[in-house]
Amino acid sequence: MKKLITILLAALFGVNSFAQDLHFSQYYNSPLLLNAANTGLLEVNDWRAGLQYRNQSGTIPVPYNTFTFFADCGLMRNKWENSWLGTGLAMWRDVAGNGNLALTKVQGNLAAHVMGENMSFSIGMSAAYSQRSVDFSKLTYDVQWDEFSFNSNLPNKETNTTQKTAYLDLGTGVLFTFFNNNNLYGKASLAVQHINRPKETFYGNQNKIGLRPIGNIELIFKASDKIMLTPSVYFTTQKKAMELVGGSLVNINTAEDASIKASELILGFFYRNKDAIIAKGGYQFGNSRVMVSYDHTVSQLAEGNNGMGAFEVSLILQGNYKNTDVTNRTLGCPRF
Repeated sequence: MKKLITILLAALFGVNSFAQDLHFSQYYNSPLLLNAANTGLLEVNDWRAGLQYRNQSGTIPVPYNTFTFFADCGLMRNKWENSWLGTGLAMWRDVAGNGNLALTKVQGNLAAHVMGENMSFSIGMSAAYSQRSVDFSKLTYDVQWDEFSFNSNLPNKETNTTQKTAYLDLGTGVLFTFFNNNNLYGKASLAVQHINRPKETFYGNQNKIGLRPIGNIELIFKASDKIMLTPSVYFTTQKKAMELVGGSLVNINTAEDASIKASELILGFFYRNKDAIIAKGGYQFGNSRVMVSYDHTVSQLAEGNNGMGAFEVSLILQGNYKNTDVTNRTLGCPRF
């Protein structure tokens, strides 16, 4: 019983659970969730698309499964001098527990980018249609106890088998970058989600979603022709929940010619404060990148999940439109 109570408390109130909102250990691979100002902020490519899947707490009775797809692109990059627009679309699906408590979210983003000599400024906004649902037919109730066991064939006395609620969700964000065109690129990002404080309830209660600020600082440092370091810090808070993640990725150029960015091995180590150690690995081939990560739980939840926190996989694709002239366009960031 003590073990079960520990699991439930950690799942409900632990930093890692984030019961009210979505989160990923590979937060940098979900740019449209991280900040709407990231939309269309690309290096030399016209478009970007990504898939991401996270299985969290799969060894305890209430696992979380989160899936996302996004696509964004740059507009007017060959027409406007030192500025362009970004637009994008993203979809998230999160399912937890035996009752399939689910969040389905479809979001559209719009951003504007202005490039200076050694810096840029971006501002973006997002609008999403979100739906929460739960399937009561998959749960058991005290009225289904037949004095020997729970009998799912007995009526549960619930009026509706499935409950749904939907709402409009708005967000905004700003982003600053700095670069020296040689070996250093820095980015400071600040976003706020749920700025309209939408009401999320199945029963008409005044349950308003709390504001969620998200901060991210990232540096890309070219240590040599073969090695690129990307340290970053991510912080977000919502009501009484808080998440702080920090660490670094290391990109190792595996091409024979170091001047050609053809293939890179990616390794990383991150730490989520008071919750998990995160190991990451991946491979960059051309304009595509695949990554996997594993969260090893070090919080109290480890007593119930044996340290197996979460598994995550992502795929990012980038490319250009047909017949696109990239020689005179405004670059989203320096290409080392």
